[in-house]
Amino acid sequence: MSKFNSDKMGTMPVGKLLFSMSVPAIFSMLVQSLYNVVDSIFVAQVSEDALVAVSIAFPLQMLIIALALGVGVGTNALIARRLGEKRREEANIAANTGIVLSLINMALCMLVGLFLAKPFVGLFTQDAAVFTMGSQYLMIVMVFSVGVMIEMTCSRVLQATGNMIVPMISQLIGAITNIILDPIFIFGYFGVPKMGVAGAAVATVIGQILAMIFVLIVLKVGTHEVDIAPWRHHPQMQAAKDIYRVGIPTFVMNAIGSLTTTAMNAILMSFSATAVAVLGIYFKLQSFVFMPIFGLNQGAMPILGYNYGAADEKRFTRTLALSFGVALAIMVIGTVLFWTMPEMLLKLFNGSDQMLQLGSYALRVLALCFLPAACSIIMTTMFQALGKGMMSLVMSLLRQLVFIIPLAWMLGQLGGLGAVWFCYPAAELLVAVIFVPIALKTIKKSFDQERQETGVY
Repeated sequence: MSKFNSDKMGTMPVGKLLFSMSVPAIFSMLVQSLYNVVDSIFVAQVSEDALVAVSIAFPLQMLIIALALGVGVGTNALIARRLGEKRREEANIAANTGIVLSLINMALCMLVGLFLAKPFVGLFTQDAAVFTMGSQYLMIVMVFSVGVMIEMTCSRVLQATGNMIVPMISQLIGAITNIILDPIFIFGYFGVPKMGVAGAAVATVIGQILAMIFVLIVLKVGTHEVDIAPWRHHPQMQAAKDIYRVGIPTFVMNAIGSLTTTAMNAILMSFSATAVAVLGIYFKLQSFVFMPIFGLNQGAMPILGYNYGAADEKRFTRTLALSFGVALAIMVIGTVLFWTMPEMLLKLFNGSDQMLQLGSYALRVLALCFLPAACSIIMTTMFQALGKGMMSLVMSLLRQLVFIIPLAWMLGQLGGLGAVWFCYPAAELLVAVIFVPIALKTIKKSFDQERQETGVY
């Protein structure tokens, strides 16, 4: 990779830089969201039971993503800081260490899929059809998680150097492959056996593996600022510790989401299985709103990390302020859509009359969390870029566990199912109010310390 791709983090105008870094990631995230929605639409055509089965499996599927993100984000943040500090060999070591850690995570997921998929699904349903479909789906996506593990880490390595195009293309390959294969494997076209919900899982892992193969080929045949060659840049324990310093909080943040969804499914199942399906649909639709902000984060993270490493507080704060503005604008659009057309959105999933009535109300209430969530998501990325992964973890614990589950249970006891949905906006608002002043103080303190260590003022 050219020297420009490294230096542009500290020289290109912030608006132009954030745009160039974020748009490819936002686009690929939107395509990923489209795949998530299309996948569920096809599953819903099988039956509402099929949609419930996939919704039950969803938390453990989120856990796979949490593991991949933990290593990917930790590796990204460490590489960006080392490049900002002009310590290239340590950036190479970080990249190769991250890939080895991803392989370890893949082995863990395989074991969980083989031995715990059925017991997990059995916790939430006694229905034989739902149990069978959910177990099959979960086992397939966990046993064959190698694609998502390696692709996500390699993409984050490239993003840390300023290369946003290759990760975008890899996401496109995975998503488009999945969208094409979904109906073929689910309904049995072109001589392929009809596989139902299991077919959706097979399509998912094939897409992930093809995306992994693409990004690995690019890393091996091209010239990049970070060299992927473990035999030359031996993975080191210190690099693993530095990756996990940011990566473990990132993993826990996303794993908390998995735990929260599991608990929410249990609370909602006490009212009706349809409510569980509605929550599953919400997460798919919500991804269209949240994924662009996660794409924005992917572009902002290396810029923030680089300029923190370079002790350039002015560019850091400009990037952060612009990220906040864009995130809030995206959330306003999402809120308007959820409030004005919830019935239309639910009809995409072959919703019954009961689902349309219950879900329309739920989507409107849940959309109230979007604006405060924008603040929390950007602050989480800021803390990670500063190497303060533990602060991000505390935020997520409050947002997704400490506040939300007790609120859901209490509101359900006091006001029934209709009140349960308010736990999400209430938790997001509380966290945003608490952490905005903390974030401002952390920025000042971190840069004062960085300037003292580097001698840059």
